[in-house]
Amino acid sequence: MPGRRLPHSPRRALALLLAVTVALVLPAGALAAAPRQRAAYNQEIQQFMCVACHESLAVAQSPESFSERQYVRTLIAQGDTPAQIKQAMVAAYTTAVLALPPSSGFSVLVYILPPVLVLIGIVTIVFTVPKWRRRAREAAPLAAPEPPTADDTRRLNEDLGRFA
Repeated sequence: MPGRRLPHSPRRALALLLAVTVALVLPAGALAAAPRQRAAYNQEIQQFMCVACHESLAVAQSPESFSERQYVRTLIAQGDTPAQIKQAMVAAYTTAVLALPPSSGFSVLVYILPPVLVLIGIVTIVFTVPKWRRRAREAAPLAAPEPPTADDTRRLNEDLGRFA
């Protein structure tokens, strides 16, 4: 048996190890790209609305929303950046597809008006409530209650006597 070669030579073992490593690494790399694409997809659809039912694209269930989501998937698969995806969606579906209105032009009021109104309300409350309280104290000072009269005491005792 000295002239016989072993079935598992070091070259074969190395080749087998290399083949197994490549087989395991390639699908893992392909699978690693899928969660990244899924994360990018989930982030992207949060920015858009269904133009048919006016709900967030993340939760809308209309046929139009399925079409919009598929378009976003296609854009992500093409490798578009978030800015390019947003631009393509607006080009395809108008600005009605955006979840947040653009921060320019007349739409700026959407971002400015609510905080201004809240601030005006707070200032109004801070200055108005103390004035109201002061006026109420000045208008009706608290007086000590009058002690019950003999007639009140008699009626109270009669009423309690009927229920006892």
